[in-house]
Amino acid sequence: MHKRELPLPSHFRPERAGEVWRVEYEEIAKQAGEWAGVHGLGPASGDERRAALVIVDAQNTFCIPGFELFVGGRSGTGAVDDNRRLCEFIYRNLGTITEIAPTMDTHQAMHIFHSIFFVNDEGGHPAPYTSISVEDIEGGKWKFNRMLGRNLAYPDDYIERHILHYVKELRKSGKYELTVWPYHAMLGGIGHALASSVEEAVFFHSIARRSQPDIHVKGDHPLTEHYSVLAPEVTTGPGGEPLRQRRESLFQKPVASAAIYRKLLDFDAVVIAGQAKSHCVAWTIADLLERAREGDASLVRKIYLLEDCTSPVVVPGVIDYTDEAERAFGEFESAGMHVVRSTGPMESWPGMKF
Repeated sequence: MHKRELPLPSHFRPERAGEVWRVEYEEIAKQAGEWAGVHGLGPASGDERRAALVIVDAQNTFCIPGFELFVGGRSGTGAVDDNRRLCEFIYRNLGTITEIAPTMDTHQAMHIFHSIFFVNDEGGHPAPYTSISVEDIEGGKWKFNRMLGRNLAYPDDYIERHILHYVKELRKSGKYELTVWPYHAMLGGIGHALASSVEEAVFFHSIARRSQPDIHVKGDHPLTEHYSVLAPEVTTGPGGEPLRQRRESLFQKPVASAAIYRKLLDFDAVVIAGQAKSHCVAWTIADLLERAREGDASLVRKIYLLEDCTSPVVVPGVIDYTDEAERAFGEFESAGMHVVRSTGPMESWPGMKF
């Protein structure tokens, strides 16, 4: 493993972090191969100490100004600044990062948190950022749009029972009530793609270290939200039947003997960044913490949160989740995780033994 921090490669343009472009794969691959040779970067498979970088939902829909759910934070430029720092972190630490695992929020129009899913007595749909409560469903303020039933392959009465069950389960969990979000991260659309600067950095790492990125799709079940990559917000239907089992691919891997071994927690360090700090990042970390505690609670000490590579959801004059995000990160730190910044060598981080 090459521990020394590296310079930034010449192709990287930090001022373009808020733009969308086609990555020049052949040219970047050529540069990455040459970069590895110049700086003595061996294949990641030879790393004695292994570090995983989990990038949560660094997609255009969240990271590019003007896209559907741009995460601006209170600064107004949050995700753009975060991605610039994240790319710099990847390039400087190419020799230390063994594997990159991006997650990708993935939706279609007919989804339980999109406007078309609900209708009122006048035939109208809820506006984006509408909060739908248990009382709203019980009182009939918002009902399932029965025009969607056949497309979703569920009986209308089942979905109606599920919606009431769903909002009750959300309330019971103590998390946010159901929020109607703008259409976003639409499968097949440009908003679904990784932000170009991040995609380019991940591809450069893949070629330079001979390390395939481990991409995880989440959020494709129409009847539940999926902020955390590890588990949907509600896992059961109205009769207690499972909607989707907890997603284990970040933790487990099959081997020839058919035994199941933990994956992420086999790494010597797990670094987490991405969007949004108040939602998908926070809830992924919370699930990761829960899973660590189910086994060996000391494992949380190998988790590092890049606080300057993530921002909370803020819609000026509408919603501001900054305080909730900061409170969550404070709780994670109290539990034993390390809240760190992307600048400076990874070897200087507390507990890092690389």
